[in-house]
Amino acid sequence: MAGIETTVENGVLRVFLNRPDVHNAMNAEMIAELSRIFKGPEKDDSIRVVHLSGNGKSFCAGADLNYMKSMAGFDLKENQEDAENLFEMFAAVRNCPVPVLARIHGSVMGGASGLAAACDYVTAEPGTKFCFSEVKLGLVPAVISPFVLAKMEASLARELMLTARLFEAEEARQGSLVQFVGSREECEGRLAEITKRILAAGPQAVRETKKLLNKVAESKSLGEVKSVTTKVIAERRVSSEGQEGITAFFEKRSPQWQQVN
Repeated sequence: MAGIETTVENGVLRVFLNRPDVHNAMNAEMIAELSRIFKGPEKDDSIRVVHLSGNGKSFCAGADLNYMKSMAGFDLKENQEDAENLFEMFAAVRNCPVPVLARIHGSVMGGASGLAAACDYVTAEPGTKFCFSEVKLGLVPAVISPFVLAKMEASLARELMLTARLFEAEEARQGSLVQFVGSREECEGRLAEITKRILAAGPQAVRETKKLLNKVAESKSLGEVKSVTTKVIAERRVSSEGQEGITAFFEKRSPQWQQVN
């Protein structure tokens, strides 16, 4: 499937970038397939969480070299369409209705950093290397910028994008692009722990919470935030899932989510 493997088990959709011979570098087909995959949970309530990782030595080395060569021959309209496809892929990850948890390692270059930024929670191995490399190529980190700036500390992102300086996992963690740094086993353990907590929560409550967090982050005024947040909590309080959660709390028992969804 366009250099991507997927498995589904117990509500967890696992997505593996699978072009290890080129460090999982992205091409047009891979970008389109990622968009399709991350839009899937919109129509499948059985999916509760997504895990994203890369097979081989790297998470993703950015754009595939042959793909970059083909883009060099594109006219302005073709380049606009190509950039819009890339943006839609990042947006599909960010707007995926369930939490997206990533385990990254090796090289995370250019657009791959944008892919990581679009995820809700990111773990990285200590030797992971990042770079917003666009300015070294005479380009601009344009499409990834809204996703990176929504996640990463702004002054650090500014420096890294203007200089294309290589940085590693611990600095990425300090700048909030990454949330946890550890060995592969430690990263997998952290994701398993977070996944367990997500699966124990109300399925629709988790979806509504992620949607709310994105809306609040994108809101431009306090009035808009008030409208969004008060509407969501009112709807959740009267929902069957909300009623079950509150009732279970007072009855000192575990909520029976499957009976109300």
